[in-house]
Amino acid sequence: MDVDGRIGFIGLGVMGLPMALRLAREGRPLVVWNRTAARAEPLREAGAEVAADPAEVFERAGTVLLMLADDVAVDAVLARGTSEFTRRVAGHVVVHMGTTSPGYSAALESDVRAAGGSYAEAPVSGSRVPAEQGRLVAMLAGGDEAVAAVRPLLAPLCRETFVCGAAPNALLMKLSVNLFLITQVTGFTEAFHFAERQGLPARLFLDVLDAGPMASGVSRMKAPKLHARDFAVQAAALDVLKNNRLIAEAARTAGLASPLLDVCHTLFAETVALGHGGEDMVAVLKALENRSARRDGT
Repeated sequence: MDVDGRIGFIGLGVMGLPMALRLAREGRPLVVWNRTAARAEPLREAGAEVAADPAEVFERAGTVLLMLADDVAVDAVLARGTSEFTRRVAGHVVVHMGTTSPGYSAALESDVRAAGGSYAEAPVSGSRVPAEQGRLVAMLAGGDEAVAAVRPLLAPLCRETFVCGAAPNALLMKLSVNLFLITQVTGFTEAFHFAERQGLPARLFLDVLDAGPMASGVSRMKAPKLHARDFAVQAAALDVLKNNRLIAEAARTAGLASPLLDVCHTLFAETVALGHGGEDMVAVLKALENRSARRDGT
């Protein structure tokens, strides 16, 4: 189904909003919906149509991108498990861009195909700033026709797109990348905490790190936030905890050890329990500081 070339976009959160804005500003005909209606206003101002509900998105658009928090949210907007599901997805390309378990995605693909639709996974690597800049990295999986149709739609959002084969390979790739991201940022934050507590100037530590072989795009993005204790969200600690859980479950299912990830899981659980789930992932510093305070009795 091609409804005048319109693209649907559902889910305007931390990542979804800048992604949808880039599509709208590129002149792509866009129909959007978000559970919190106020989040759609910047899209309306950018020229997108704002639907009253998810069903209207599917009525107006042949390809619908879903950037949603979890499987419950995806099932809700698709009306999965009801008679409306088939009416909603038949003849459409459903693009799952959020991060869920690979098993969930595989089952969803089966249901979409059985209902007469096409399905692609397109999770992305990157946080809010790369999303704003159109520098995300996308991983695509699904049927050949669906992948071929979706890949050019992602061009305004991504600096590179990789085809990973059949679903759920894109989600497995995303979880692999996120395992490295989580352990990398946690290690970086722990090193910052160590240097600071040893009395070293924080700026000097970050400059030394940046001059050496460990510097990376991630360290250069997170260093200013740590130095300024700026916990404004790019990738929320609560989302990191969710991703950590998904990776751990996939590892256990495959019989794999993940010792570094397991330590990070505990630290991010502590970060969320301390009330910092809505802050950026470098707020794991708060969990480290809390542990250090307990050790020195302060």
